[in-house]
Amino acid sequence: MRIGIVGAGAIGGWMGVRLAKAGHEVSVLARGATLATLREQPWRLQMGTQTLEARVHASDDARQLGQQDVLIVAVKGPALATIAPAITPMIGAHTSVIPAMNGVPWWFLLGGGGELPATQLRSVDPDGTIAQAIPLARVIGCVVHASAFVSAPGVVTLKSGNELILGEPSGERSTRLQSICTELERAGFKVTASERVQRDIWYKLWGNMTMNPISALTAATCDRMLDDPLVAQFVLRVMAEAAQVGGRIGCPIEESGHDRMAVTRKLGAFKTSMLQDAEAGRPLELDQLLGAPREIAKLLNVPTPDIDALLGLTRLFAQSHGLYPR
Repeated sequence: MRIGIVGAGAIGGWMGVRLAKAGHEVSVLARGATLATLREQPWRLQMGTQTLEARVHASDDARQLGQQDVLIVAVKGPALATIAPAITPMIGAHTSVIPAMNGVPWWFLLGGGGELPATQLRSVDPDGTIAQAIPLARVIGCVVHASAFVSAPGVVTLKSGNELILGEPSGERSTRLQSICTELERAGFKVTASERVQRDIWYKLWGNMTMNPISALTAATCDRMLDDPLVAQFVLRVMAEAAQVGGRIGCPIEESGHDRMAVTRKLGAFKTSMLQDAEAGRPLELDQLLGAPREIAKLLNVPTPDIDALLGLTRLFAQSHGLYPR
């Protein structure tokens, strides 16, 4: 298949190298030092003592890369509204677009969900720019369960995880979904085809919509946050609000907050991706992790005082440090 990667960072590299190594024709939209490296050298993926290398086509112009069979979008949420119109030359009538991103995506309620009709989420796509550039019919929903980082331009290190959950927004077990899952499995990923990928997205959100923002505010690793009884109780209250909202949109949570926190505790003293972004001066994905859940709650008339407080505090912190637009 012709597979395009938009965003040559950690997740884009993890997926791109594996797919190119499996024999697919991989094209990468990149810039800066990463673009220069990929034009001269193979893309590298380090996994413990093993290193995979693969040559890919790299350009900063989507028109040069052309239409793809599958387009994997692995950029940070704040960048998508700017990038989406620029990648339309890579999207044809039969292109499947896989957003490998954190939080609630722009398409999440475009087909409705639970008690809500088809809804454009203005917190993540204020004027519909993304939805216009990437039609819902082209989207394959995705949840990433992997931790990786860019150790040098063109070099990605996988820390843990190797799982992808994919699903049609409609819940259909389509031919294209089955075909893509098969090719991803052949490339070495653990893949699950979901009948309700929105539920999988909400479950992952439920686990990281607290740890990520609180870590950015406090510069604390997850073990320290969970060890503080006041912070831990606040986390549980936010999770309870999100679980209530999820139940109203067809994304029920069947796990207790205490059990989910026990899973997080097993990961030890680690820095969340949002804390790493804050330390590096990169924009924070607050709209996707907190703004969208709050917007959905307001549509349902569900009060969320703790989600509101966390969003307000983290947004003010980010604005004060130039990490979120005023």
